[in-house]
Amino acid sequence: MLDLSLHTVLSNNISMDYLDDAILHHLQQDSSLTNTELADLVGLTPSPCLRRVKKLEADGVITGYRAVLSDKALGRGFQVIVTAEIIVNDQKTIEKFESRIAGFEEVIECHRLFGNPDYFIRVAVRDLPSYERFLVEKLSGLPAVGRVTSLISMKTIKGVN
Repeated sequence: MLDLSLHTVLSNNISMDYLDDAILHHLQQDSSLTNTELADLVGLTPSPCLRRVKKLEADGVITGYRAVLSDKALGRGFQVIVTAEIIVNDQKTIEKFESRIAGFEEVIECHRLFGNPDYFIRVAVRDLPSYERFLVEKLSGLPAVGRVTSLISMKTIKGVN
């Protein structure tokens, strides 16, 4: 539930109140809302609502808008969480690994981690044989890849859109 209590949050010299929070909440739910629809939802008239949205954009709070795509409809409904450990830790090898992994269309998310494993990678493909091809033909062939662990999600409880 959205907290509409009156408050001001200061972060990096950015001041926000409950109306800004409400605007952000509604835009996260549906970024295609028109300004008039958004204004109605947060209890403002269109002009002040648009001013607030533009200020949130200028302050770097809103960094963009996007369409949320269905991996299943695109034939990429089989998702695998992959952890990878690198056996050589020189900067050139790490940069080459990261550049190559970022170029794979199957990779929809990749994070370098502190500790072990070294990388958290989310892969979206059509099915298990497609993932096996990705693993054998692409991921395993990258420089300095050591141990790779594949985790197949049973169910998404909360996802990132």
